[in-house]
Amino acid sequence: MQALRQFLLLLLFAALALAEDNSIEPMGVPRCGASLHDLKKALKIELKANANCVWQIQRNVNQTIRLIFSYFKFAPSSSCETESIKVYDGLSTNSSLLGQVCNDTDAVPVLQSSSNSLTFHITTNSLAFTRNFFVFYYFFSPEKKIENCGGQLTGPNGTFTSPNYPKRYPEFTYCVWHIQTAKNRKINLQFQDFFLELDQNCQFDFTAVYDGLTTNTGLIGKVCGLAQPTFESSSNAMTVVLSTDYANSYRGFSAQYTSTPLLGPAEPNTLLTCSSDSMRIVLSKSYLTSLGYNETHLRLNDPSCRPAVTDSVTFSFPLASCGTIKKDEGHSITYTNIISLSAAGNIITRQKSVQIIAKCKMENNSTVEVIYITKNNIIQNTTAVGKYSVSMSFYDADTFSNPVSQSPYYVDLNQTLFAQVSLHSADANLLVFVDTCVASPQADFGSLTYDLIRSGCNKDDTVVTYPPLEHYGRFKFNAFRFLQSFASVYLQCDILICDSKNPNSRCTEGCISRQKRAISSYMWKTNTVVGPIRLKRDLRSADHSESLTKADVEETLNLQQYNFYSLSFVVLISNIIIVVAVILKYHKRQTGYNYQKIQSSH
Repeated sequence: MQALRQFLLLLLFAALALAEDNSIEPMGVPRCGASLHDLKKALKIELKANANCVWQIQRNVNQTIRLIFSYFKFAPSSSCETESIKVYDGLSTNSSLLGQVCNDTDAVPVLQSSSNSLTFHITTNSLAFTRNFFVFYYFFSPEKKIENCGGQLTGPNGTFTSPNYPKRYPEFTYCVWHIQTAKNRKINLQFQDFFLELDQNCQFDFTAVYDGLTTNTGLIGKVCGLAQPTFESSSNAMTVVLSTDYANSYRGFSAQYTSTPLLGPAEPNTLLTCSSDSMRIVLSKSYLTSLGYNETHLRLNDPSCRPAVTDSVTFSFPLASCGTIKKDEGHSITYTNIISLSAAGNIITRQKSVQIIAKCKMENNSTVEVIYITKNNIIQNTTAVGKYSVSMSFYDADTFSNPVSQSPYYVDLNQTLFAQVSLHSADANLLVFVDTCVASPQADFGSLTYDLIRSGCNKDDTVVTYPPLEHYGRFKFNAFRFLQSFASVYLQCDILICDSKNPNSRCTEGCISRQKRAISSYMWKTNTVVGPIRLKRDLRSADHSESLTKADVEETLNLQQYNFYSLSFVVLISNIIIVVAVILKYHKRQTGYNYQKIQSSH
């Protein structure tokens, strides 16, 4: 009887999935590209050889777009260079690149726009083969949160459920749970109850499980329907994703995880640090020993760069040296180097081949360091955070050779001021661009601000910007004051950093309109503050107040003392006069009474 119920339930699933599948609009003629304006839409795309198709999504709403490629099938053995899906954060392929999907993508790609427009571009090679893709998107408000949707799980074991469990899960749900236990352990995940919409390729509602703390790679499995799946990680980290569309909702899942000791060599005790100037990789000798290697077996991309050996093994080198590979990845710049571990002087070996891939990723206002250890196709990673070093100073002339060291910086009204933003980095192939600068009388840049530069455009008539020069962004303007009684002026500038070898980067575009800015790309962004600026008349007032000599002070004190005694004497005389006047008046009134005539009543 139980088996019969399961069979009937599966038939019902299949019918519902077929109904939903039939409700999805395949791309009509022409099948190559479209302009889409629906709030939500699912697409089945079928392409042949040599396709070059662009889909644009836009709607006049104050929401962002989530785009999910829940199924993709490229031509066999194709590479990212010949076949791919590229997703852009804007209305054209000139917008910043959000991500790329290829034949070897080991994930269920989920991408999110920063505004109400998005573009994806599919290209195929010349191989005669039918490619199939299933993609759906929907507009949503990031600030709207779903209760019990995702989170961080750090205990040795634990449980979690889908939103509303055991009731139906919400539509348009995207939840991410990160599970991380102690080092040298692995995670076992078991779904005790699991009930999602069923379809052949889990295209509509699905749960994806990843080996590690990211959703970009390391996919262990993707499941849907009615099941009790189990998964195991290769390290102490695992990520679970729940994604749902807008139809056929069920009760979701209840899951528990446990952690057990990880057998084999200890997890690598590694440290990666990135700065504006250098990359530093530290490896423990115990980890190398557990793999059967020592420090003599290590080499970077450039074998001439050798480590320093103490209690640990340390590689420290400038970002642009030792064979480091630099790559422009849309909104970020990455620097990658590889430490290879291999036996030397032997014809054969029975040791594992190990590569440690160290990557410094310079993102918006931060530097993300990622270190990968590949070992028989097993990838482990660890992350840390840092940032570029940027500063801003005033200079006394347009030669920008002598910085102004005094603070506050006292100037004359309408005096020409020269400002320079400096990037402190060993990478010579970077370009600095001053995107926006605002002035404020307050150091916290409250409600009162004034635009000098906005989106690379001069908003003040006196502003002159200089062409980008390597690690320097320069401009000048005339000093001003705010109309209200504020003594100081502070400047805050948004700085963009680009790859100088990219001729189409944001740093080379100059002034652009606000509409075009939304689709313009840059590599890295931060802001810096300088100030305060004050008028010289304030300085003269301050100097005058501080220039009193000791004699002046004593004379002032003597004068104050004299004035005090004089005032006291005047008050005393005044009181005496008042008392005498009162006595005389009283005496006069008494004398009057003696001479007053009383009238007779007769």
